[in-house]
Amino acid sequence: MPNLVLYRKYRPKLFSEVIGQEHIIKTLEGAISEGIFGHAYLFSGPRGCGKTTVARLLAKALNCQKRKSGEFEPCNQCDSCLEISEGRAIDLIEIDAASNRGIDEIRELKEGIRFLPAKSKFKVFILDEAHQLSKDAANALLKTLEEPPGHAIFILATTEANKMIPTILSRCQKFDFRRLKLGEIVGRLESILQQEKIKFEKEALSLIAAHAAGSSRDAESLLDEAVSFFGQDGLITKKEIEVLLGLADIEAVFKFIGFLSQKKAKEAVDFIADLMEQGIDIKEFLQTVIMYFREILLLHIDVGFQDDLLFGLSEEEKAKLRDLAKSFSEQQTKQILEIFTDAENKMKYATILQLPLEMAVVEICIEN
Repeated sequence: MPNLVLYRKYRPKLFSEVIGQEHIIKTLEGAISEGIFGHAYLFSGPRGCGKTTVARLLAKALNCQKRKSGEFEPCNQCDSCLEISEGRAIDLIEIDAASNRGIDEIRELKEGIRFLPAKSKFKVFILDEAHQLSKDAANALLKTLEEPPGHAIFILATTEANKMIPTILSRCQKFDFRRLKLGEIVGRLESILQQEKIKFEKEALSLIAAHAAGSSRDAESLLDEAVSFFGQDGLITKKEIEVLLGLADIEAVFKFIGFLSQKKAKEAVDFIADLMEQGIDIKEFLQTVIMYFREILLLHIDVGFQDDLLFGLSEEEKAKLRDLAKSFSEQQTKQILEIFTDAENKMKYATILQLPLEMAVVEICIEN
């Protein structure tokens, strides 16, 4: 599969390969092993955390032709498993509710449910972004969920379960997927690069994982870009990822924070101009600065605090951040975070992009 993007090429083929959702996987494995499963499931959680992947695995396991009683993993060798893996299974129907949200589409779905599966034991319907169904469509689906035929299984996936109508929620087995931790995503990226035989700097993968904000799919897409642009030499570096994301390096962030600690407004404003001339995304830069001031606040609360951001720093960088933290009181740090957060919101609508950040610098350096 050399032409596939990484997140498709390395999509989990077994429940044991799914990361970060152990509580859900254990429950589903038990249900499949014992042959006790529902006719409707609701998978809710942030994007990129594995909802659709687990839905396909569930469909694969239920229809696996070689899976024996008491087992739960699909064989990945029978015709049914191969058809699902290759996206050509006629008894697995995937519907994007964002673009098929009307009552006519659901009526068409209801007509198709009446027919027995063509080749498999179950006809599985995966309804993605289910919260985007119109009110009439949701009510039409509700009737189907109340009295489904024995050969039909529904898996509804959504990023916003709070927008689903309560009557649909009450008819589904609900599973809440959690956002992935940085360490889990880094481990996943390491595994992919090892299989691709590409070397890497650990800090580079930490940077990708932090930027993906808990989404394994986003992280793997970023890694795919990095491999395409920089992987020819067989090495992915932190510097290359910073270039790819348009980020200032950590030294630039620390230098900027240093100007603020010394109340050097002119130098800080000039530094912002230099970053823009270098093609650095100033919004991303401000977001990174906010992230590090949050770390400073947390270090004031507990000097031994460790979280995902510090996980990606070298010992030297951690020591430098702790030194910078000593330049600000806890109260000053809280005020700076409020000022920068306000500036970040104003940048969305600013005619001069960097102006809210420059005004924030002046407020921090001169008025505090």
